[in-house]
Amino acid sequence: MSLLSQVVLITGASRGLGRAVARRLADDGASLVLAARNEPELAAAGRDLVESGLAPGQQVICMQVDVTCGEDVERLVDRALGLTGRLDVLVCNAGVYGPLGLLEDVAWEEWVDAIHINLMGTVLCCRGVVPAMRRQGAGKIILLSGGGATQPLPRLSAYAASKAAVVRFGETLAEEVKDAGIAVNVVAPGSLNTRLLAQVLEAGPERVGREFYDRAVRQSETGGTPLDIPADLIAFLASTASDGVTGRLLSAVWDDWRGLPALRDQLAGSDVYTLRRIVPEDRGWSMP
Repeated sequence: MSLLSQVVLITGASRGLGRAVARRLADDGASLVLAARNEPELAAAGRDLVESGLAPGQQVICMQVDVTCGEDVERLVDRALGLTGRLDVLVCNAGVYGPLGLLEDVAWEEWVDAIHINLMGTVLCCRGVVPAMRRQGAGKIILLSGGGATQPLPRLSAYAASKAAVVRFGETLAEEVKDAGIAVNVVAPGSLNTRLLAQVLEAGPERVGREFYDRAVRQSETGGTPLDIPADLIAFLASTASDGVTGRLLSAVWDDWRGLPALRDQLAGSDVYTLRRIVPEDRGWSMP
């Protein structure tokens, strides 16, 4: 899954999954433009990549960016295009849990901020890169979702709503750009031991609910999903190995995504790996 001579833009790249993805795609040969709000952590992530060794011509650029700010995103895309004149891959990883607690108890401003970061930030970055990808006739866009997209998450309503919206946005954008040679897919990375888990543990069962809190404790104790598992899937979707796969929500943990190239034609005409409404007939019910 070589990414030699490819330019990849990664948001939320200063820590956790974003940092792991940067490491993986750098190993695959990509030049990287890394973006995050925390400048010291972002600079440290960039230094680690450079100090670990890069191939001749490979570059790593870091930019402090707020993905909800249109001017910041415009500067970011311009900087990425300035490397080689191309932008081959966008990984939208920036995201937050938002406020934890019952809807009527949480601060409204924090709820709205989570929607802005998770959804609006994703849309802004896609809106920024699509024109360049259209001009070059190719591109890969990879969005990050999670469990909130496919099941209710009580007491994490902003996160759940925004991540479900990201999936439907990704499916819709995939249809808009499919004739331009641009693929858009969404990744559910699994239960990761990152700062989001620490946030849940700190909040406690009173705010996130006993069941969700106990699950977080077990995840913390067992280690959760290794970061290299979703990083592998993202590397696959960034590479030519995934050509023809678009408009899908893929679980890094549960889906046999390595076999997708053999199913390209079947996938193209199906609703497999998508968000869809279940009707009674789907469950064999006989309605009165």
